[in-house]
Amino acid sequence: MGEAPAFFVNHLENGYTNGFGVKSDPKNRDTSVQIGDRSFVIGGNHEGNPLFLGVQIHDIITNKWSSPSVLGTGPKPCKGYSAIVLKNGRILVIKKGSASDDSIWFLEVDTSFVREQKKLLGREVVAWSKGVRGNAEKPIVISGPSGVGKGTLISMLMKEFPSMFGFSVSHTTRAPRFMEKCGVHYHFTDKTVMEKEIKDGKFLEFASVHGNLYGTSIESVEVVTDSGKRCILDIDVQGARSVKASSLDAIFIFVCPPSMNELEDRLRARGTETEEQIQKRLRNADAEIKAGKSSGIFEHILYNDNLEECYRNLKNLLGIDDHAPVNGVEVEGINLPKEYTVTKMEKKILIQETGEGTKKNMIVLDLSSINGGAPGRTRGIVLDTVKSS
Repeated sequence: MGEAPAFFVNHLENGYTNGFGVKSDPKNRDTSVQIGDRSFVIGGNHEGNPLFLGVQIHDIITNKWSSPSVLGTGPKPCKGYSAIVLKNGRILVIKKGSASDDSIWFLEVDTSFVREQKKLLGREVVAWSKGVRGNAEKPIVISGPSGVGKGTLISMLMKEFPSMFGFSVSHTTRAPRFMEKCGVHYHFTDKTVMEKEIKDGKFLEFASVHGNLYGTSIESVEVVTDSGKRCILDIDVQGARSVKASSLDAIFIFVCPPSMNELEDRLRARGTETEEQIQKRLRNADAEIKAGKSSGIFEHILYNDNLEECYRNLKNLLGIDDHAPVNGVEVEGINLPKEYTVTKMEKKILIQETGEGTKKNMIVLDLSSINGGAPGRTRGIVLDTVKSS
């Protein structure tokens, strides 16, 4: 492979970090990297919360410290960290002694997402994303007025391809109803907690209904994707607008009735609503159809005048057919050795196993094709193991 042009090693036990000669506190296991005239100190906990890793910024010129707004779901504190500056406004953070699905993280300090959030919030911003191997199919956002049949179309997809598609579990601040289980029907949470997480950019969309908050978190979508499934979001036009404005790269589909008369017939055929409720649904449907067609949110519009034909069109649009594979591919973890050194060589990270009695193998992380990012996952990491001869 040749000699690496740049060498970055953390010696946390000795109180030095990352080859920059920046002192750290080995008791707190902080690590620091310098980008331009600023140092980013990673360690401790975020805003006193021991469950999340903290970040501080030191301006070398003014000698002032600041605590940035930390967006996304970040890593938990661990035994130590290796931190490597990448050229795309990211810092690669490798956790020491962590589980295979929790070892690689990216701290974004100067990406387009961070710059946009900095303008919106008017203060310093950094954002976390978990690094995972391989790529994933785009999530699917399906919208349409009540009675159009989108729920039936989704049920048909789930029945035919149960291992290919999945739903995210929404969050709510209302109390659980009889037989409802947290994490299954909803993620039940406290209102102050959810408001804080909304402020921290952890939600794709949310709404207040009868005094309670409901919403879809970025993490809930990513968990479905990590399981090897394509996440389906069944949300209204307003929710789709919020998702479109987020960093989530999704497919947006709007389902229309063949006509308003046909939609009215379907609503009446249900026999579940009063005349007043039917008229309200029709008014809402008319406004939603106009918004769906003219908003520029949806790349694809399906007309459900024939259910079977509409379902075939949906499958064609998603690039699946009757011979599609029935199993997704779960995200694989990255198993790191207990002791190692870290070297950066162009867009590759070389993790060399060290220590007596080890095989001295090397793990190569190829970051040349990474995609996505905060506040979700950074995908596309390619891993190779080079065994010692």
